[in-house]
Amino acid sequence: MRILIAEDNTAFAQVLQGQLRKSAIASDHVQTVKEAEQAIASLPYSAVILDLGLPDGDGLDLVRRLRQAGNALPILIISARHGLDDRVLGLRVGADDYLAKPFSVDELIARLHAITRRPGTMVGEVLHAGNVSLDTESRQVNIGSHRFVGRLREALILEVLMRHEGHVVRRGFLFDQLYGFDAKADANTVDVHIHRLRRQLSDMGATVVIHTIRGVGFMLVGSGSGAEQVASRIDKQ
Repeated sequence: MRILIAEDNTAFAQVLQGQLRKSAIASDHVQTVKEAEQAIASLPYSAVILDLGLPDGDGLDLVRRLRQAGNALPILIISARHGLDDRVLGLRVGADDYLAKPFSVDELIARLHAITRRPGTMVGEVLHAGNVSLDTESRQVNIGSHRFVGRLREALILEVLMRHEGHVVRRGFLFDQLYGFDAKADANTVDVHIHRLRRQLSDMGATVVIHTIRGVGFMLVGSGSGAEQVASRIDKQ
């Protein structure tokens, strides 16, 4: 799960990111409404943690614009505004939940999981491709009757590829999913993770194969399928 934190208090946001990381929740941090809009347009986040008092505007205006545009991205408001009227207004304009500051990080994480399990979201489900299954909430991967034990980033890559089974996933998109829109990591690390994941799948007898599409990205297909033959031809071109 990767979420966006829109909070102008950098110290608070950094502490929050550290706590979320312990629960295997990756996050990006922005400080303004404008930066939040740009980030949401750049990456398919699982949810947004949104402070209302941002320097360039009220977070409620961002919620309104997203909902008016038909964007159902789960939004959890965090705010120092404690009144019942504030909470009601936040939920009325389209937020999924409202948490008044100060709050327990454990409660925030529980609420994040709750709003991202709701129908229409991208988490809280089990994906299947060949004999591989992946629980998108726990990150548990099974290959046949065996449990796959690997690094978190390999599981994240596998999830993205399984969601796009039979289709090319661009290298840049995978990089953004792993490191966020403002990461300084080396882009070649994607290839390192892919190489390791490919070997692990093969060693455990997975009936899916990851093909490299030169100059573009990667494609996960069932081994021995027509799609694999097509992917192999593309890769050789």
